[in-house]
Amino acid sequence: MRRVVVVTTGGTIASRWQGKGYAASAGGRDVLAAAAVPEGVETRVVDLFTVNSPRLTSAHQFALLRAVHEVLEDPAVDGVVVTHGTDTLEESAFLLDLHHRDRRPVVLTGAQRPLEAVDGDAMPNLHDALLTASAVQDLGVLTVFAGRVHAARGTIKTETVAADAFADPSGDPLGKVGFGRVEIFRTPERSEALPLPPLDTPLPRVDMVMHHVDADPLFLNTAVDAGARGVVLVATGAGNATPAFTDAVARAVDSGVVVALTTRVPAGPVTPIYTNGGAVDLIAAGAVPTGTLRAGQARSAVLAALLGSGTAAEAAEVLRRIAVPSAAAIAA
Repeated sequence: MRRVVVVTTGGTIASRWQGKGYAASAGGRDVLAAAAVPEGVETRVVDLFTVNSPRLTSAHQFALLRAVHEVLEDPAVDGVVVTHGTDTLEESAFLLDLHHRDRRPVVLTGAQRPLEAVDGDAMPNLHDALLTASAVQDLGVLTVFAGRVHAARGTIKTETVAADAFADPSGDPLGKVGFGRVEIFRTPERSEALPLPPLDTPLPRVDMVMHHVDADPLFLNTAVDAGARGVVLVATGAGNATPAFTDAVARAVDSGVVVALTTRVPAGPVTPIYTNGGAVDLIAAGAVPTGTLRAGQARSAVLAALLGSGTAAEAAEVLRRIAVPSAAAIAA
């Protein structure tokens, strides 16, 4: 028997009708009862919390991180499945992956339709996640959804309501699940695992600011004034904004704030091509380009870097290694 622990956190996969809409309310045993457990797999449920994922906080995510690590302290466990709301699943998956150094897999899944929907996707997604968690190793944290296996890094929610909701816009899935077997096509790129932060570590404020036509750095400055220790600038194109943003980034970095630079474009890396407020100038001002990590995962990276470092400069260096692991490996 392969032993898989299911850690439940709520989300649509645990949602029931509340009279005017759906909300997470089902416990872990009810969620697991919706799935056909693969043959040869033995399960145990850990009910961590039951919330819809837009309500998740960093405190929730670090509680999940510690719960997963505690489960994996048992050598008899072969893998972990986390049921999670789809809205912020990409952020939790990447945060988990940044701290995951175990050979055994952690697989996140969820549903786009409520638990008791006639045409629901909870059953196949949970079945496939259990099968994957019992069958693979050395792949880090994964997202399994609609018969596809995705790496945590780069995988985001790409559909608001469609069943095949997750993809890496800059890459292909790692594999697929079907006919009772898991096929893996490649090994994901991952950064070196970070240590687990101490239990009593204060969680820093990390905000996101988007550039757009007519945008000015008001909200970036406001975030810094509000005490943010990290800011993710969601730029346009390959990572471009304006000279006013460049000045604001420089001031923020000088004041000890870590600034990450990503883009609102779905696919492709942040690339220093343009000046006059473009990525060339923003990077020169101290912003750290985050490669193909998009806004939510860039924020997770900043949060993890801050918690794993003593100073802003150290956190920025950790963020660089997270953002582009291949460049960090070559430099080493």
